[in-house]
Amino acid sequence: MAEVKRVERPLSPHLQIYRVQMTMVSSILTRITGNALIVGVILAVWWLLAAATSPAHFAFANAVCTSWFGDLVFTGSAWAIWYHYLAGLRHLYFDAGHGLEIATAEKLGWVCVIGSVVLTILTILIV
Repeated sequence: MAEVKRVERPLSPHLQIYRVQMTMVSSILTRITGNALIVGVILAVWWLLAAATSPAHFAFANAVCTSWFGDLVFTGSAWAIWYHYLAGLRHLYFDAGHGLEIATAEKLGWVCVIGSVVLTILTILIV
């Protein structure tokens, strides 16, 4: 039988080798915020349906929505909306062929994160 010659290949890189980059974090956050918005929408729709159903159901739904849990979900949803909006603008900028250099992409990722936090705080203070 013929001898099989094994080719020595390097192992696949792992997170021990890769440095976490802002472009990677912003991509992951865009996906997470897009999916996490579902929780806020479900809570808001439940509140509206409870208001249309009966005073007892509305009292319970309103208690949940105005509790610390509801405040956390709606504040997180406000941040997710702002982040997702800014990330969408960033991607439109990328689609136009601008900002594709690594340094610019990193800065735009930070703009999305910091801008979304600032806009969320302004939203909370105004509303």
